[in-house]
Amino acid sequence: MQIIHIHHPFDPQQIKVDDVVLAMGFFDGVHRGHQAVIKRAKKIANNKNLPLAVLTYDHHPAIVYQSSEQPLTYLSPLTRKLALMKQLDVDIVYVVSFTSALSALTPQEFVNQYIVGFHATVAVAGFDHTYGPKQVATMANLPKYAQGRFEVETVTPELQNGEKISSTKIRALLDRGAIEQANQLFNYQYQTSGIIVHGEARGRELGFPTANIQWPTDERMPSVGVYVVMLKIGEQWLRGMASIGYNITFGNQRPKTLEIYLLDFDQAIYGENVQVKWIKRLRNEIKYTTAADLVEQLKQDEIDTRRTFATVTNSPNLQ
Repeated sequence: MQIIHIHHPFDPQQIKVDDVVLAMGFFDGVHRGHQAVIKRAKKIANNKNLPLAVLTYDHHPAIVYQSSEQPLTYLSPLTRKLALMKQLDVDIVYVVSFTSALSALTPQEFVNQYIVGFHATVAVAGFDHTYGPKQVATMANLPKYAQGRFEVETVTPELQNGEKISSTKIRALLDRGAIEQANQLFNYQYQTSGIIVHGEARGRELGFPTANIQWPTDERMPSVGVYVVMLKIGEQWLRGMASIGYNITFGNQRPKTLEIYLLDFDQAIYGENVQVKWIKRLRNEIKYTTAADLVEQLKQDEIDTRRTFATVTNSPNLQ
């Protein structure tokens, strides 16, 4: 898969000269709805014997359009998004930097410079995709802007229990810890990344030594609680149970941490860059009266974690 980074205004020599089928979208999470768009575009590309190109963005357009006290967090930061697109057999990804200058383009200018400029013979996107002001830059109006230079394919929404699958819906699920429901909408088990750093070593004192994960601030983490997870170190996936929270048993006003107890594993792994695969939520964070009470709960968490791994299957399609 070829990745081409575009900054507006771009040099036309950056663009592949061949005709392509072009899928468009921000694709945060590359969930089932996004996969439907990319798979439809791939099918058309195969039928036309053309490469499949994707036009996406390096950061969310909201950064340009609005201010926020809270930093934006992503279901799939760019590196992860590109990895998922590679699994979907995308040939070319145009990663466009979303800037004020880009946002100032009229819908017609965007179509002329980007869709036509990227040599699209067919433009494919979800029904709610926009490429400018949402009142006029709609998929319904795209044939008018195309002026016969390319075909337009609009993909209807993917539904789960009668509701549209969306990044907004998935964020809400993660925010309440409903990881299994979120994974159904992703069509894969949600992943985050991080680096293993030193912690307080309190887990080791309790008989449950943990890997402490420092995660990127732009990744959206599931809500506070205890989870069944897998941790990837190098090329190896290890089974574990994760606690994300504030260690409230040991005091108030503590920092939020992610700690993972790995089953049947005892090696020094500080400094490792890792991925966390979130499988199931076991419980909320609880404040215990004594450390002994916490240890008893951790023993039960381990039993529940092992029981989960005895029954769970890797049914989702993407990894």
